[in-house]
Amino acid sequence: MFFPTSHPWTEGETLGEHLESRGVSRRDFLTYCGDLCVVLGLGRMAAPTMAHALQTTTRPTVIWLQLQECTGCVESVLRTSEPTIGDLVLDLVSLDYQHTLMAGAGHSIEDALKQSMEANAGQYVLLVTGSVPMNEGGIYTTIGGRTAKEILEEAAEGAAAVLAVGACAHWGNIQAANPNPTGAVGVSSIVTDKPVVNIAGCPPIGDVVTATVAHYLTFGSLPKTDSYGRPLFAYGARIHDQCQRRAHYDAGQYVEDFDDEAARKGWCLYKMGCKGPSSFSPCPIFQWNTRTNWPIGAGHPCIGCTEPGFWDSMTPFYDHLPGIAGFGVERNIDLLGAALAVGATAGVVAHAAATGVQQVRAGRKARELPVIDSKSGDEGGNNG
Repeated sequence: MFFPTSHPWTEGETLGEHLESRGVSRRDFLTYCGDLCVVLGLGRMAAPTMAHALQTTTRPTVIWLQLQECTGCVESVLRTSEPTIGDLVLDLVSLDYQHTLMAGAGHSIEDALKQSMEANAGQYVLLVTGSVPMNEGGIYTTIGGRTAKEILEEAAEGAAAVLAVGACAHWGNIQAANPNPTGAVGVSSIVTDKPVVNIAGCPPIGDVVTATVAHYLTFGSLPKTDSYGRPLFAYGARIHDQCQRRAHYDAGQYVEDFDDEAARKGWCLYKMGCKGPSSFSPCPIFQWNTRTNWPIGAGHPCIGCTEPGFWDSMTPFYDHLPGIAGFGVERNIDLLGAALAVGATAGVVAHAAATGVQQVRAGRKARELPVIDSKSGDEGGNNG
């Protein structure tokens, strides 16, 4: 990892020139671009396009707002890998404002925020973590004497792209759970005049953030999203369909207690409350802590934190979802056999019934009197 102060940028320097001065080879750079393209679902064939776009861009400006949140999203993004947060957000882009990471405090950093927004109007990328409290005039989160809503509206006005990072910024998260005393809402409820990409999760996977930024730098646009504004390259598939324990689910092999033999064997956690069948997230693929592991892999059920309203809709977290059942090949083989037998019997009966109907129709047709053509005298009106 290169620390952001060890390789300072020069005025007007492109990313390609900067990487070359740091000794990064063309081969390594193309490999890096290829990996990012795979993450984005573009395929390695798109690597030359990404490489050209990234190497010719000048250092883009990023402004990162933290509103009503616990800072867990920041901690998660700091642990991103390939590229690391140091390589991308702290070095390859100009992070002009992030009050948790900045050394300064008070009026000096608020002035830095204002200066950056004015100097880069219409060009900077805005990252937002945390929800926006609306009740009682927004007094529940104020920074420098201003409410979160006021700060967000001002920053979004001059942004070229807006990324809402984490469940709080997506829809309000635990603050928005019933009864929502602060009136918390997500970024897209405030920023309505431009697209907002929601990097969902509590916290989100940091690699999704860096990949989304790279997509914007490459194509000048945000990635395609689903109906909840989540990038499809990351949230286009259910956890259930990518889970390493899916085979046990299909076989009806479930953990019944966190310390039973099934848990030690790594069987399915559905009965322990796993919300994987109803959650869309790249957790099984990206994993956490530089791809060390992920919750289900570590033996804990998914709580569905990428889904809007999960604090209300997915709780209690250790109760299993209603109406979802596995195929149960091993445990239900007798039942399956009986069902197949019933199905086969039903098929025979249906075939017999159809045959009987056909025979009745044939008999009726045979008994029908012939039609006599009054003019020719031929049966059926055949003049031939």
